[in-house]
Amino acid sequence: MSNIIVIGIAGGSGSGKTTLMKNLIARFQDDVTVLSHDNYYRPYDELPIEERRKVNYDHPDAFDTEMMIEHLKQLKAGRPIECPNYDYTTYSRCKETTRIVPRKVILVEGILIFENKALCSQMDIKIFVDTDADVRLIRRIKRDVAKRGRSLESVLTQYLGTVKPMHEQFVEPSKKNADLVVLEGGKNLVALEMIIDRIQRHIDNH
Repeated sequence: MSNIIVIGIAGGSGSGKTTLMKNLIARFQDDVTVLSHDNYYRPYDELPIEERRKVNYDHPDAFDTEMMIEHLKQLKAGRPIECPNYDYTTYSRCKETTRIVPRKVILVEGILIFENKALCSQMDIKIFVDTDADVRLIRRIKRDVAKRGRSLESVLTQYLGTVKPMHEQFVEPSKKNADLVVLEGGKNLVALEMIIDRIQRHIDNH
């Protein structure tokens, strides 16, 4: 459907992607739908939970990106999808799915979405949110401890063991695939206004 615009929002963990998305959702409201890469973690149901905890969830192989690409294609064709939901406490998918319907603006969000060329090819605009590593770490600690029931020690262990090295190996290099690099995410009001204007022009023209 030519009236749908797909916008990818990538960046390191805690970079400010969510803040940018919330600002866009608040501006365009019913014209926006969101597809999050985090919902497409592989379930690993064949592994006991002790083994699931050891999986490197910051590596591209941890995601079923092929399913996400297929779902995005269906949305672009005007068809609704049943999006998986991920349970961070069990390291697996929930039995229930979430029905997502196509809208004029589809926001595709995730740390590693620009690492996959096939997924990138489905996007009209690719935005990379770039924020200092120390700020991203602090934000990740606050989120994982408060919202995901993690201990400070486990968050730091994961950060040093997988998050930081995977960021350097996959996330940071994927920045070259972006059309626009936004410093400080949703707090960058100049960039935010530029993005809003571009989306509004698309909506007005279609």
